[in-house]
Parts: sequence; structure tokens; C-alpha cells
Amino acid sequence: MKILVLNAGSSSHKACLFDLSRLAESNQTPNSIWRAALDWTHAEGMVELTATNQEGGKIKAALPITDRAEGIAAMLETLVQGQTQVLRALSEIDVVGHRVVHGGREYVDSVRVNDEVKDAIRRLIPLAPVHNPANLHGLETMERILGHIPQVAVFDTAFHARMAEAASTYPGPYEWLEKGIRRYGFHGISHQYVAQRAAVMMGRDIASLRILTCHLGNGCSLAAVKDGISIDTTMGFTPLDGLMMGSRSGSVDPGILIYLMRQEGYGVDALDTLLNKASGLKGISGISNDMRLVVEAMEAGHKQATLAIDMFIHRLRQEMGAMMASLGGLDAIVFTAGIGENSPLVWQRACHPFEFLGVKLREDELGRAKDDQDIAAADSAVRVLVIHTQEEWAIAQACLSILQPVA
Repeated sequence: MKILVLNAGSSSHKACLFDLSRLAESNQTPNSIWRAALDWTHAEGMVELTATNQEGGKIKAALPITDRAEGIAAMLETLVQGQTQVLRALSEIDVVGHRVVHGGREYVDSVRVNDEVKDAIRRLIPLAPVHNPANLHGLETMERILGHIPQVAVFDTAFHARMAEAASTYPGPYEWLEKGIRRYGFHGISHQYVAQRAAVMMGRDIASLRILTCHLGNGCSLAAVKDGISIDTTMGFTPLDGLMMGSRSGSVDPGILIYLMRQEGYGVDALDTLLNKASGLKGISGISNDMRLVVEAMEAGHKQATLAIDMFIHRLRQEMGAMMASLGGLDAIVFTAGIGENSPLVWQRACHPFEFLGVKLREDELGRAKDDQDIAAADSAVRVLVIHTQEEWAIAQACLSILQPVA
């Protein structure tokens, strides 16, 4: 089976192809045989196309295309021609899996796409005005290009959709809940994948585990995964809630926003920009939303950078403690995504306060590894795992489970 995975965004499109006929029996996540991307921010009136295949073929070109559908068509052409060709024809693709950011309360699992699903994605646009339109457009473009092959929507909110109402309801008026204002949570594809991968690494049934998953990238969120289900998470109605992030503030006193509107004359758009693009590590350090650059500045004695790192760790520890309380115990902590997979400083500082729970890291030098790794000491009461998130493979697995369900 050949599975194409598409992540269609407002300013970029990423795609990859998995050929399951090439897979060997292994616990390791397989590599895609082709991957490509479109960057619409490259230059006005242009799109930058990059593509590679497993044999080392590469394409990089700036194309005079502004129409998103034309760009996707050009990207798919690299599957069947040129240096990155891996298929004789696009008709060899068996199914397309799509990352869809918002599935509301309706979708707690991935689904095969039909008109009803498309209508739901469209109806939920007000809850994800940047992402859902792009996701829907990508889905409809694939229909036009590839015809009526099966397509599967994998929702980033679905993994959190089974949270109890006490965890998902905001303490405003009850009418909020009736209007769909609730905690949805995000990064669900990543949280679900790394929790399942953690169970495999531990040789345990996920249904018996309490796992704290830490997705730490430019966007950051935690999830409390109990018996394989997300029972609590830090992101909420939008991805702005919860942890301090690269350029997002995370949770702040809502009274601050009222103050800024009344006293400083802020409007909706200015607040949106302030909280999403000018806060977090970038806002406090005054340097960057990139953790690596902020750490470099901290090590050079930069005061604001030091404060930014200290705040990031403080907020991370707070929310880790909250997730542990929701779990009622802990078997494993998982770090994933850009910061989570690459920062020993974060692993060490985040875990240190939980030594009283028996969390102990190895004493040898910790660093990024090519493979997923267990960085806990042999006698640690809690396993601490660093897992490379594989959202694309998780989407491919969802496609496989829907088209070939286990009897």
C-alpha cells in the first residue's frame, strides 16, 4: 500500500509518501520514500519547491506560482518525474491522509472523508480560521488531482476529545459550553504517537500506563495520558493557552488584556499579534523564538535571555505537576518536538524538582541521539524518554487502520 500524507498550511505545504510494501518487520518507525514541501513565503509571486527521495534525488526550484492548487500539483509531479521520481503514475497512490487541525467535539478518531466530514471541517473554520481553510483546500485539491481515491482526515484535536467535562470546560458562564467554547487541546497526533511509542519502548501495554507527554517546540503543550487516553492537556480553546512558547505567551491573567484595551488602546488585531508573535521566549529575551539562540545568549551572560529560560522552565514545571496530579501517579515522562528532542538543559531542569517522586536521570553526559532513547537512571522509579515525534507516520497508520481494520 502506498500512502501519501499531506499537511496543508496557510504558508507552507508538506507531503511525504510511505510504501508499506518496502517495510521490514521492525519496531522502528519507517522512513518515507519521498518527501516534498512548498514554501509560499519565499518571495512575492513565487513558491519555493523542494523534494527528495530515499535514493538521494533532490529538487529545489522557485516557481512563478501563486495559486495553492497549482503549487500542490507541481509538488505531486515530482513523484512521477525528474530526479525524485518514485512512482510511474499518481494512480499508484492508494490513499491520502491529511492533518486537519480542528475536529471539534464531533470527531474523536480519524475518519474517511466524505461530504459530511468536509462540511464539518468547513463549519469549524471559526475555531481554527488559519488552519482549517488550508486543510480543507488541500483535501479538495487532492480530490481534483487524484480523483476518488480514499482520503482520511486525522484531527489534531481528536486525541483530547474524550477528556471529561470537568477538564474541558472553562469556568465562565455555562453558555460558553453551549457555544463550543471549551478546552480542545492540540498537538494530539504527536501526543498520541509518542505515548504509544513509549509503551513499545517500555515493553508495556499502554492501557496500563500513566504517561506525561511533553511536546516542546515553537508551540508547546503537555498531555496527561492514562490508559492510552488523553485526560488533560495544557492547550485549550486555541493553541495560545498553557505553556510559555517560542513567540506565544501561553496562559496570562485575562485582566491584563482588559487593562491593555482600556489603558493602552489595544484592539483585537494588536492583541492577537502581541500574544501570538511577540511574546514567549522571543518577547522576554528580545532575541529570538529559537531556544538554541536564547540559550547561547544566556550562556554569554545576557540578562533577558537568562530570565526567558528561567521562566520557560518554571512554567514547564508548574504544568508538569498539574498533569501528574490529573494522572494520579506516573510511569513515564516523554520529551518530544524541536526543544524536547534536542535540549539536555530542558530535560535536566524540568525533571530535577521531581526527584522526590523517584525521577532520576542518567549521570553520564546526555545529548541528542539518532534513535529514541531512555535517559532515566536504571534505578529511576519513572522512565524518562526522548522520542522523535513522527506525526506523518501516525497519519499513515491511521489511514492503514481505516482501510485495513484489524478483525
